[in-house]
Order: sequence, then C-alpha cells, then structure tokens
Amino acid sequence: MGIISLLVLLLSCRIQAFGAQMKVSPEALTVLRGEDARFTCSTSNIQWTVMVWLLNGTTALTISKDFGVLPSINPNVTAEKMEGSWEFILKNTERHNQGPVTCDLQGIDRRTASLFVQEKGSVKVFGEDKLVFKGQPVLFECQAVGWHPQPTLQWQVNNKKVSQGDYNISSEESGKSLFTVTSNLSMTAAKSSHVDCLASVSALPTPLKSSVRLTVVAEVVQEDGCTVPLAVTASFSALLLLLLLCICTVLCYRQRRQAKPSPQEAIRFDQSVDRRGPVAGATGGKVNLGYSSEGPTDAVYNELIMETRRQMDFVSIPKVPDVVSSSSLPVSEEGFKTVRRITTV
Repeated sequence: MGIISLLVLLLSCRIQAFGAQMKVSPEALTVLRGEDARFTCSTSNIQWTVMVWLLNGTTALTISKDFGVLPSINPNVTAEKMEGSWEFILKNTERHNQGPVTCDLQGIDRRTASLFVQEKGSVKVFGEDKLVFKGQPVLFECQAVGWHPQPTLQWQVNNKKVSQGDYNISSEESGKSLFTVTSNLSMTAAKSSHVDCLASVSALPTPLKSSVRLTVVAEVVQEDGCTVPLAVTASFSALLLLLLLCICTVLCYRQRRQAKPSPQEAIRFDQSVDRRGPVAGATGGKVNLGYSSEGPTDAVYNELIMETRRQMDFVSIPKVPDVVSSSSLPVSEEGFKTVRRITTV
C-alpha cells in the first residue's frame, strides 16, 4: 500500500506541475457588443504541438506550433503570436458569443476563461427645458432603453449625485433579453440648475448622459424689508419701456407734422397778398397773380390759393399804362425827341 500511495502522489504532483505551466488570461472579460475580445494562452511546456481554442465548447480556431494559425470557417477569429504565448482575438463580438473560452493544449492540459458581452442602449430625459417658479415642485422622467444587462440609473443636479431616496426606478425585460429602465425624480425648485440622467453598465467606460435645464424665474430679492418678486419687477420695467416707446412715437409724429406748412401759413400768405394790393395801387404797377411761393403744392394749399385769387377778383386795382409819353417833351438840338419810359411793378 505504501508503494501505491507514493505513485499516486508523484502523479498528482506531475499533473500540478504541468498545470502550473499553463495559464489563460484574463480569467473573466466583459466587453460591449461589437468590440474585440482578447485572451492570452501561455505555457512554458515546449512539448505541445497543437493549441485549440473553443467558444462555448465549439472549436473556433486551431494553432500549430510549427505552421501557425490554421484556416478557420469563422472569419471573426484570429490569433497573434507573442513571446511564449498566443493571443486569441474574437472580433465584432455578439451576444451569443458570451460564455466559456477554452485554450486546449492537445495531450497536455486545458484552461477556461469567461466572456461576458453587454449591450449599450440609449438614455433620454423626457420633455424640454423647464421654467418654474421658486418653491414649486417639479418632476423629471428618464428612460434607458435597449440595455443588457439591466443598467444602473443615476440622477445628478449641477454635477452632484442625487440621493436614491429622491427618485424611483422600475425596469422591464423584452423578448430579446434587453432591459428598459424608467426613473422619476421629484424635487422642489430652489435655483436654476442642470439636471442629468446617467445610465451605465460595467463594460461602458463613461456613462451615457441626457440633460435638461431647470430655470427658476421667480427668485425673490429682499429690499427695505419687503419681498418683491422679480417677475413683477420685470413686468413693470417692460410696461415703462412700452410707455416710453409710445411717447417717442407721438413726438416724432408731431415733429413730422410741424415740418409741413400748416393752414395758418396759407392764411398768412393770403394776408400778404392783400397787403400787396395797396402797394401796387400806390406805385401804379400790376400785381402778378400767377406768383406762388416755393413749397408743398398739395390739394389743400392749391385750394387756399384759388380762394385767395377769387377774393382778389373783387378788389379794384387802378391800372396805369406802362408807358407814359408826351408830345410836349423838349427836342434836342439834333432834332430828335427824347422819350422817357417809366415801368412800375
């Protein structure tokens, strides 16, 4: 019995020695769907001839020590030789690739690692930016759709995590083992803030984030012991501005009206024409009724001028001849008559 026990002990030690010479790393790997998965199989035993990689118990790739990587029917698998080891590469991973990954040294030993494939979905805060009064309750709703496994959902306000007691979480699983997580955050509006909803799984380096803006428009200010809402102050300022615009509009309109000749100016023109009549009579000249001053000639002023002319038709203006001649004028020595003409205007 002593000899048999010694042989069993020696055999187990030999097996452990071979086992210690073989290693697969990492022992567990988690990737996102579509990314590459890489495992390394290393051994110090130089007696191996064939290395076989298996996915979920099915042969995926064969490597010969002498000839290298042998052709495979799976286009997404390959391997690269490293110092003392081989790196197995699974490209464009899918959910069905999840499971054990085994490195088998034919006739020597085998080691198995675990592959986990996660799926990244989307995250969205419903609604647009919110505008509320200070002190009012406000509700935010976030939904993360199409994740595997169930994602972790977290709220942040101004980049500070919100306590889990302030929001609830519910989840449901679809037929494709994809999870949808919904969360509601209820808070009291205190100040304007950025509200973020974050969703993540372990393979995702940075959580996905959806953000909205909370604007508090009724923040109050203390002035002389009285509380004055900013909204009221803003409304009063807008009213004053509107009143100022109305006053400016009226002043501009009056200035434009004053720039045009008024009916009083037409009356003064009439009086100046009446005064011109006696002057013409005194001087024995004629009044030029076709004269008009430069200025606007719209219908109103033309009517005033025509009225002035009709009034002047009743004025008797003595007319004198433009030429005064006399036969008793002296004659020069040369026999010519000197004629003087007087024209009065």
